[in-house]
Amino acid sequence: MTTFYVIALLLCAICGAPLFIIIGGLALALFAATGIDPQAVIIELYRLASAPMLIAIPLFTFAGYLLAESKSPERMVELYRALFGWMPGGLAIVSFVACAFFTAFTGASGVTIIALGGLLYPILIKEKYSEKFSLGLLTTGGSLGLLFPPSLPLILFAIIAQVNVDALFLAGIIPGILLIALLSLFSIRAGVKSGVTRQPFELARVKKAFWNAAWIVPLPLVILGGIYGGIFTASEAAAIAVVYVLIIEVLIYKDISIHRDIPKIAANSMILVGGVLIILGCALGLTNYLVDEQIPMKILGLMKSFITSKFMFLAVLNIFLLVVGCLMDIFSATIVVVPLIVPIAKEFGVNPIHLGIIFLTNLEIGYSTPPVGMNLFISSFRFKKPIPELYRASLPFLGVLLVALIIITYVPDLSLWLVRLFGR
Repeated sequence: MTTFYVIALLLCAICGAPLFIIIGGLALALFAATGIDPQAVIIELYRLASAPMLIAIPLFTFAGYLLAESKSPERMVELYRALFGWMPGGLAIVSFVACAFFTAFTGASGVTIIALGGLLYPILIKEKYSEKFSLGLLTTGGSLGLLFPPSLPLILFAIIAQVNVDALFLAGIIPGILLIALLSLFSIRAGVKSGVTRQPFELARVKKAFWNAAWIVPLPLVILGGIYGGIFTASEAAAIAVVYVLIIEVLIYKDISIHRDIPKIAANSMILVGGVLIILGCALGLTNYLVDEQIPMKILGLMKSFITSKFMFLAVLNIFLLVVGCLMDIFSATIVVVPLIVPIAKEFGVNPIHLGIIFLTNLEIGYSTPPVGMNLFISSFRFKKPIPELYRASLPFLGVLLVALIIITYVPDLSLWLVRLFGR
């Protein structure tokens, strides 16, 4: 009977059934086959609902969507242009920083590509960046902020791997900066080679742009300063972020109407959150079965017969995660894969915080990895370009990101130095 259920679920998956149905159905079938009450799955949903960090997910996501739907992207882009536009490749650097800022708050690369793509693409073309370069930049840059707090994938990994979310927030900062720095160096080289337009640095323009964005700039500082200053927890920071963004966007900038825009933005953001939470609840039930049956330990035993060192394990892990990131969205991959790899990584001496940064960096890159990286399809839709053209445009940027991934993987102090510094 169990075989019948598994075959039925595979057919459902092939026909495009939602992921939570497949995971939840598989968990129920496996528990039933071992004689365990299937209520174990529902118990995990109840436990998830009582998790203190859970409230941070919808709140940070809502704040990010509010920012994306306002004119804040334009304000931040203008500020970054005033600060970096004098550099060769300055506009490309502006694009990376702007994408990272908004992806960190929305937690979804698709939102960044849709919201900022239409703004940045024509500016890049106007300032003599090639179409290929511009498409590759915006496609790969769409997921660039996933390592920066308060990114939703960071919170999700912390919940599933049962690690300190404050520590994970700290761990992502330096690797995230490394990704932007290497991409910026590549862009500077491309800017010099192409002879792109540069604008002189003007203090008056910087002051004006800073004044226009003055209410947005402090937001990350308020959140991180409050958390690491011991003023409030990450969940409380999420609530403060929502209130802060509502005040500046509704009452100060007046970009968003309470009656016209808020219901639509709330609905769109909670669709994303709802999908993540229902998959998470079902996946935790399946994780219980995997733990009870000691599946991770059996996989570990198999791996140890072929992999004899931490160095080799990390190399295999990166290849595996790049494939996963290409085939699955980051939320589903985090929920399904993390419970399997955490105990195995511990056996090879990989710090769970460092593992989280390796994991999310891989999936961030996987978003733009051919043949089926999600960013490629979103960019194809947004810019009305064929997928093969986006493959070619993204490959140079992927090469830079893979270099950064190797550094992040084999230099754990990049991820752990700030954690140790703040005693987390």
